[in-house]
Amino acid sequence: MRTLSLIFLLILSSCAQKKELTEVEKWEAQAESVTIIRDDFGVPHIYGKTDADAVFGLLYAQCEDDFNRVEQNYIWAIGRLAEVEGEDAIYSDLRARLFMTQEEAIANYERSPDWLKKLCDAFADGINYYLHTHPEVTPKLLTRFEPWMPFYFSEGSIGGDIERISTRKIQAFYEGDMEIPEMEKLEIKKQKEMAEPQGSNGIAISGELTQSGNAMLLINPHTSFYFRGEVHVVSEEGLNAYGAVTWGQFFVYQGFNEKTGWMHTSTYTDVMDEFKEEVVKQDGTLLYQYAEELRRVESTEVTLRYKDGDEIKEKTFPIYHTHHGPITHMVEGQWTASAMMWEPVKALEQSYIRTKQDGYEGFRKMMDIRTNSSNNTVYADAEGNIAYFHGNFIPKRDTIFDFTQPVDGSNPATDWKGLHTVDENILVLNPNNGWIQNCNSTPYTSALENSPKREDYPKYMSRDQENFRGVHAIELLTGRNEYTLDSLIALGHDPYLPAFKALIPGLVKAYDTNPTSELKEPIELLRNWDFTTSTESVAMTLAHFYGTQSYMQAERPKGMYSMQLVEYWGSESPDQEKLALFQETVNQLKADFGSWEMPWGEVNRYQRLNGDIRQAFDDAKPSIPIGFASGRWGALAAYGARYDNNTKKIYGTRGNSFVAVVEFGDKVKAKTILAGGQSGDPDSPHFDDQIEMYANEDWKDAAYYKEDVLKRAKKTYRPGE
Repeated sequence: MRTLSLIFLLILSSCAQKKELTEVEKWEAQAESVTIIRDDFGVPHIYGKTDADAVFGLLYAQCEDDFNRVEQNYIWAIGRLAEVEGEDAIYSDLRARLFMTQEEAIANYERSPDWLKKLCDAFADGINYYLHTHPEVTPKLLTRFEPWMPFYFSEGSIGGDIERISTRKIQAFYEGDMEIPEMEKLEIKKQKEMAEPQGSNGIAISGELTQSGNAMLLINPHTSFYFRGEVHVVSEEGLNAYGAVTWGQFFVYQGFNEKTGWMHTSTYTDVMDEFKEEVVKQDGTLLYQYAEELRRVESTEVTLRYKDGDEIKEKTFPIYHTHHGPITHMVEGQWTASAMMWEPVKALEQSYIRTKQDGYEGFRKMMDIRTNSSNNTVYADAEGNIAYFHGNFIPKRDTIFDFTQPVDGSNPATDWKGLHTVDENILVLNPNNGWIQNCNSTPYTSALENSPKREDYPKYMSRDQENFRGVHAIELLTGRNEYTLDSLIALGHDPYLPAFKALIPGLVKAYDTNPTSELKEPIELLRNWDFTTSTESVAMTLAHFYGTQSYMQAERPKGMYSMQLVEYWGSESPDQEKLALFQETVNQLKADFGSWEMPWGEVNRYQRLNGDIRQAFDDAKPSIPIGFASGRWGALAAYGARYDNNTKKIYGTRGNSFVAVVEFGDKVKAKTILAGGQSGDPDSPHFDDQIEMYANEDWKDAAYYKEDVLKRAKKTYRPGE
């Protein structure tokens, strides 16, 4: 009897132990498996028992640093921006829903492998636990995060492919089957050319050219400032990745582990196409022509919410799809579908798997997933390999068609015919010259004489266009050796600007033919300039504003891309146009600053006043001088502005943001820098504690190994503490 009683008690005890935990209790239990160590620059080093624990801690730490940006990225990605920003944003939301509804996102989550589901669960739990433990934080919209959300935001680049699809064109179509007027198209094109360039630099150096004999990598993305935080995330399941994470994502996008490093640059590979559909209505049903058959146009509805004053209103849209993709706009009176890589599960898998590779063989196998669509990859590893993958997702197409223009969707011959293998793509591995560079330029100069040959690849694999950053990188790399981390940093900050060598001599020559007393002094300054930038340089100020005036007003021969335009303005454009634009430049400087003799650092500034995503600038408030220049002029250390808030001075908004140099060997070594600092909170000591170092090219050592992290530890805690 006593034995039966004991058994009964044990059963009761076991049942009690198996009592279902509440959601908060689950979060608290997972937090016990996570340790966050903040170093002397506020960089979070997250240690978890499992990968899911590490992801939980990573998202919690990101929210501590900048919940505002974490939330904003998902408000945009899942298509709810208009609920915060008003009706003007509703076509951004419609674009997101054209490619994936919430129901489809949930389905993608459900069909994911178990390991990926666990990471997505940890993503949501880490953010939700942060909100639970920080009731003082008031989200703009998203009070709860869900594990299906990452499938909208699976790749990590600046908006990804979807941002290439014009919301203005979507608006024109869905507001009444209209096309954008031709003059508006030209103005949009001009504004795009004038905008501060996006993009990045990646440089890999073979051990044959380094003092240590180890391969090195320059990781130099050019993004909006504060677009990514610096993190280090570690688990007992083999994860040990350091680098830049786009706010709200659970994988290191640009970075390194102990054995491999990866850097992404925006690609010239053609990965998106437009298909003009022949649509007819028959008995109330929309059909489209495909070969000899009429296929049904898939038609559903989506209701979007938008803010209107203090109210939330709704607008319902029909959405249409053919087998090519969603209908996004009109071309020459025809409905047009946009096709792009849209495999969220595989894309998210690849983005995470990339961070855990330990050599070229594994990295190369990971690339076989082929969903890294908007980027090239510059690579280096501890085995001594350096490599360059130009694109990754590249559809096979019939080369008799020009896919740079919309093609006839009714012709089956225009359909994509599967994907090129990685071996068929443009690939450079261990070139004899010992270095690889890509600065969003042609892959056909990526490794000097060892570069891929244009004639070996279909035209859609890449445009053969150079830019001034590419020209600059090649000049710096050719014939050099004995690299160290510090000399690679110096190379990445070289002050020479090749665009002005192309632009300024033509202006001086035009002046010599038509001299005026008013322009004599500024022209003489430019005549004797060595085309380098610095905070003290007045010539840099003159050249920047003159080049900008050229982009705004100079003649633009049809068919020329940006570098060709600058070369044209420097040589063939009319002398009177050159002189008139330079006179306007001098007048503008006098009007804005009282003198044209303005040192570049007095004009080109850094200012961060608050944690807003779009910064407000104020000439009357403190700022610091920056000697770097726009990537448009060939600066590798790009520093430029996308907006000015009606200020006279220039305040940087994009360019060098997170930057790193990495050396691989028996142990990995790295130095990094952030524009500003790790935190988006103005009250944090890490809000802008790196900016003086950034301006002075004085980078910090990255603490990668646990013993180094502990030496620099300033705060150690678990999520929720």
